[in-house]
Formats: sequence, C-alpha cells, structure tokens
Amino acid sequence: MSTSLRQRLRTWVASPFYPWTSGGALTAFAAVELLVVPRHSLVIALGVLLSAAALAWRRSHPATAALSAAAALVSFAAGTDLYIAATVSGLMACYTLGRHRVAHPALLVGGGSVLSLAVNVWHIVSWHPRSYSLDLLAEWFVLTVAILAAVSMGDAVRAREETQRERAAAQARVLAMERRQAAEAERAAIARELHDVVSHSVSVIAVQAESATYTTPDLSPQAREGFQQIAASARASMTELRRLLGVLRTDPQDRTGTAPQPTLEALGDLIAQHRSVGGEVELRISGDRVELPTSCELSAYRIVQEGLTNVRRHAPGAQAVVEIDYRPDRLAVRIADDGPGQPGVVHSGHGLAGMQERAALLGGKLTASPGPDGGFLVEAELPW
Repeated sequence: MSTSLRQRLRTWVASPFYPWTSGGALTAFAAVELLVVPRHSLVIALGVLLSAAALAWRRSHPATAALSAAAALVSFAAGTDLYIAATVSGLMACYTLGRHRVAHPALLVGGGSVLSLAVNVWHIVSWHPRSYSLDLLAEWFVLTVAILAAVSMGDAVRAREETQRERAAAQARVLAMERRQAAEAERAAIARELHDVVSHSVSVIAVQAESATYTTPDLSPQAREGFQQIAASARASMTELRRLLGVLRTDPQDRTGTAPQPTLEALGDLIAQHRSVGGEVELRISGDRVELPTSCELSAYRIVQEGLTNVRRHAPGAQAVVEIDYRPDRLAVRIADDGPGQPGVVHSGHGLAGMQERAALLGGKLTASPGPDGGFLVEAELPW
C-alpha cells in the first residue's frame, strides 16, 4: 500500500463520518445477509441488525459497543448459524471497548469469556443434552480467543496513541526550552554589546569631565564643582549600568563582553566570509560616509550579519544584495535575495526578533517579509 493511500485511509478513519458510514454499511450488509439466509427467528434478526446499527455511535458513546457485542452473542445463542455481520460487529465492538478503555482489558476479556461460555453451555444443553465431552467447549475457546485478540488490539492502539501524545508533549517542552535558551543567549549578546557601547561612552564622559577640572585654566569654583558632579554622575551611571546588564546575562562568569565589537568597517570581512562558504553577495554603499555612533554601526553590522546568515540557511545558493545608504539623519540597511522565500521565519526565528530589538533600541524600525519580486527582503532604518 502506497504512503498516499495509507494517509488517505487514516484521514478517512479519523473523520467524524467514519463511524456512521461503517455502521450504516454493516447494517445494510446484515439486512442483505438475513434475506439471503431466511432460516432465522425474530430474535436472531433483531440481534444481528442491532449489533451492526449500534456501531454508528461507537465513537461518540463508546459504551454502546457493549450493546453491540451483547446483541451479537444473543443472535448467536438463539440459532445455529454465526452470521458474518454479527461476527464482524462483535469483533469491532470488542476492539472499540478496548480502544476507548470503557473498562480494564482484563475485565473486558473476562466478561466476554464468561458470556461466551454461557452461550456455549446453552448450545450444549440445546443440541447435546446428554453429551459432556470437552470437545463441545471448542466454541467457547474460539470465541474467547477472538475477544482477547480484538480487545488487545484496541488497547494496543490506545497505548500507542498515548505514547505519541506524550512524545509530542515532550518535544514541545524541549522546543520551548530551546527557545528560552536562544532568547537568553540573544539577551546576553545584547547585554555584552551594550556594555561595550554605552559604558565606553559614559566612561569617556567621566574622564573628560574630571580632567577638565585640572586642564581648564581660570575655572571658577562653580564650574569646577559642576564638572565634578558630572564625573560623579557618570561613574554612578556606570555602576548602575553594569548591575542592570548583569541581570540580562545568563552566565555571571561571562567575560567576553570586553572584546571589541565590529563596525561597518568590518563589512568587507563579513562579505568575504559569506563568499567563502559559497554564497553570492553584492555590497552597495550610497550617500556620504559619516562617522556614526558606535551603537548604530554595531547594530547595522549585526543586522547585515543575521540577514546573510538567514540567506545561507533558508536560501542556499541565492544571490544576495546588501545596501547601506547614509542619509542625513539615519542609516538605511537593506538585505535582499532572489531565493524561494522564507515562509514562517518572521514569526518563528529568534534571529529576526533580535534584529528588530536592535533597531527598536535605537528608535528605528525593521521589517522582514517576502520581496516584491520573490526572495526575501529585510529593511531597517536606524536614526543617529
């Protein structure tokens, strides 16, 4: 059986119409069988029809399967023939009882075995009132084995589905944990970069304010005191900044934040790295090159880095174009590729979320969506 056909059958069996369709078809078959085999009583006919019709409610009301199994046994006890419709209905009913755990499997099999024994004894009394050979119990043995097989199969299917649900829940928990870890790693990276950028600037303010009190001639006492207050405030801000950034870090022993962070001057190395792994990229720079704040250059570099990473990950072999546009009051960054697009990445990836956070920290904005001519497009505006 092909995979597509097997999948279609599973979809059909899982549909809400399957119990009604199968129950109705089995009831129609039972009616035809009763017409073909006319030697039966009213009890047998009602038992065969009821055992088939009751299966239509087996999914919404699994307990009705017990009625179907009982009706099948009654129809068999009332006559000498075991109808095909009653046999199939009884086995399907036992499967349903085990599948939905209407009762413990041992109780279901035990109860079915006792009822089968009662039917067998009734047949012995009716047909062989003076015979007591163990061979006459073969009917009870066959019925018990059939009930055991049907209930066991239903219980096995139920156990397998529970295992699959537990596995899916465990995978969801692992995925959630990985997402939290990725978010923590991104926060730690942002904390390290903010430490480099902001602490450097604040420390420069403190040093310049304090040195001004010694290097500036004819400085009035009021101005000297003002510079010293600026230096003291800057040092206090540095202490508070380190404390707040420490909250963002996942590893208190992390000391990598002291490493120099890249700027737009390092874009050439980033482009070369992308090409070295087989990527195709073109760098376009427009506008008058001006000296930007360190935070702006660092964010622009990281946005380009993440954009090229996404191209390699989701559109390998695509041609990428990186555009840097120096505008009078802002820096525009654009990363586009001609790949097949990256559906769902905007909502599921932590990289794009981190890019948007970088832009938002500078008061800018970043959008990521499929390009107008195909591929994927990331656009950012970073005020400075």
